[in-house]
Amino acid sequence: MSELILHHYPTSPFAEKARLLLGFKGLSWRSVKISPVMPKPDLTALTGGYRKTPVLQVGADIYCDTALIARRLEQEKASPALFPEGREMVSATFAAWADSVVFQHAVSLVFQPESAAVRFGHLPPEAVKAFMADRAGLFSGGSSTRVPLELAKHQWPTLMARLEQQLQREEGDFLFGDPSIADFAMAHPLWFLKGTPVTAPLVDAYPAVAAWLARVLGFGHGASSAMTSEEALEAARRATPAALPDEVFIDPNGFQAGQQVRIAATDYGVDPVEGELLFAGREELILRREDPRGGLVHVHFPRFGFRIEAL
Repeated sequence: MSELILHHYPTSPFAEKARLLLGFKGLSWRSVKISPVMPKPDLTALTGGYRKTPVLQVGADIYCDTALIARRLEQEKASPALFPEGREMVSATFAAWADSVVFQHAVSLVFQPESAAVRFGHLPPEAVKAFMADRAGLFSGGSSTRVPLELAKHQWPTLMARLEQQLQREEGDFLFGDPSIADFAMAHPLWFLKGTPVTAPLVDAYPAVAAWLARVLGFGHGASSAMTSEEALEAARRATPAALPDEVFIDPNGFQAGQQVRIAATDYGVDPVEGELLFAGREELILRREDPRGGLVHVHFPRFGFRIEAL
């Protein structure tokens, strides 16, 4: 069985989400540290151009976006469940909302001048300038727009008051009772805010939220061991991609296996990936592509939040 390999960097909120998912599942994994900014040549040799963090590699199968990574980890280990039976839609839909609306508010709050000064205080000015330029490129060309700081400050108390009320009235210790993907999607933007004393009070001012967040973060990150990016590329070259899913589905736009297509995120980080479409299912799209360094790989994307175009 191929190892789980996570390509990530420590301060990425979505990488923290993935690390917590691995901890919740009690899984062992290999850790490949990547640059927070482009270029990322070893990563894009595997993905074909997708640049967002994190990426999960399982042999020669490359999984993009934490929404799909969560489903892959559910296949790896069914229990404890990220999508509890009977609450699959509620948990997944809430997670999608938190990953977009709550996250975008957190980004604006984290990068306000007072917070950014603390977060980047240890870095030379050139590194800060490069990071900001990279993020400007990351958020260009897609449907996602930055929430203005004044609006983020204005709306944040409403978001937190609703979450505080939900947690105060919930019978269990987590959103919707038992832990689910909803908890981890809501937790990572708050973890991001906890990163500096400027923004931490935006979480700590809500006692039920703070206690719940501590419980979610308490799942930890599982058991990880370091791996180099070259070792990850070698693992992909040596491996054979997994068998395609056994799912009968007719794509509503007529895409079929064997077509040359381009797939890209719709919100931000819209760098396209081109290859042969192998599978188009209800939740997942799979491309076949070859790279001189990564070999033959299958790159997996979620259907929701990504677009597909014929070449």
